[in-house]
Amino acid sequence: MSLRLSTVILPYRRWSEGGRTAWQRAEQLGFHAAYTYDHLSWRSFRDGPWFGAVPTLAAAAAVTDQLRLGTLVTSPNFRHPVTLAKELISLDDVSGGRITLGIGAGGTGFDATTLAQEPWTPRERADRFAEFVTLLDRLLSEDSVSYEGDFYSAHEARNIPGCVQRPRLPFAVAATGPRGLRLAAQYGQAWVTTGDPKVSESGTPEQSFQAIRGQVEKLSDACATIGRNVTDLDKVLLTGFTPERNGVLESLDAFVDFAGRHQELGFTEIVVHWPIPDSDFAADEKVFEQIAMEAAAQLR
Repeated sequence: MSLRLSTVILPYRRWSEGGRTAWQRAEQLGFHAAYTYDHLSWRSFRDGPWFGAVPTLAAAAAVTDQLRLGTLVTSPNFRHPVTLAKELISLDDVSGGRITLGIGAGGTGFDATTLAQEPWTPRERADRFAEFVTLLDRLLSEDSVSYEGDFYSAHEARNIPGCVQRPRLPFAVAATGPRGLRLAAQYGQAWVTTGDPKVSESGTPEQSFQAIRGQVEKLSDACATIGRNVTDLDKVLLTGFTPERNGVLESLDAFVDFAGRHQELGFTEIVVHWPIPDSDFAADEKVFEQIAMEAAAQLR
């Protein structure tokens, strides 16, 4: 399978001041998909403009035709499966079936306590995520769902007419731990990783590569346990968090080398951040566009 190239467009610009243009340009450049973070705020952007993921994706759907769209990623930090399912079904309809739900357990950052809840322990986060994914799968696949869980409930939740994509829109499950990988194997149409955070700060590119290789092997084991072939899942690498950081975007050759090595591990999609000046995602826009237009042909 050829390697697909996608991008993440952070929702920090007003729609009338560059927001619309970026999504349209992403389609013009030939990206497979354009995603956005589903956060209430994020790190260095916390004290500046930041817009909601769902309205942003709806607007992007209205000004594009072929580009796949999605979250990377949505989490239980401030979402409830019942209301989220309704919004996702609406997005899938507006976009004509172009939505992918990137979904993860969520981090310990700003979103985790914005609703004034106590921070969850890693185990509580994993427990919630398992229930979140399981219920969301049903809500997006069935006309009516009633459910009583440890964390979430639904009483005759109606989701008619359902997703344009059948039996539901695809899940891209972000996971590195054993429980998350089991969820990816069971419910995912794709699996997402940013690499290994243990080596991202002080490790070497080779250590990161080997850690990611280990993640792929664990995903394969999780699939084998339930009788699924790991090749059935797309494998998505979100760049910008491995030791290379945005050095991946320093040149076309640097990107092709990085992407090609990870393609050998079975990755089917590489995602790069749209350049943002004076941020963690600063990059030369001309090089970024050259990568978008020329890298895929070199990686075939």
